[in-house]
Amino acid sequence: MEWKDIEKMTVVKLREEALKFPQIEAVHGKDKERLMDDLATVLGIEKPHVHFNDQVLHTKSELKHKIEELKIEREKFLGVHDHKHLHNVRRQIHELKHTIRKIESKAASELRLL
Repeated sequence: MEWKDIEKMTVVKLREEALKFPQIEAVHGKDKERLMDDLATVLGIEKPHVHFNDQVLHTKSELKHKIEELKIEREKFLGVHDHKHLHNVRRQIHELKHTIRKIESKAASELRLL
């Protein structure tokens, strides 16, 4: 079994597989990522490393600055009628805005818990 096989498995299948090993405890209380990690350690499977080409943006202000840069690019592509690149820039803006909304909702839910 390889990491790709574990990744493709559903949570139900991962739980069934994890129940076969007594070293893994609290199988039903774990999410998919934890189950995958536990199974990988028990089976001796190495988790592949993720390489980031771009700098990962974490804060809302960094994301907003990136959106502003992309808006400038968008205006440039609108002027030269480059629809392929225009589409890509618009998708990036959309994804960054979605990320900002996720950050805001997470912060709001943490405030509610306090």
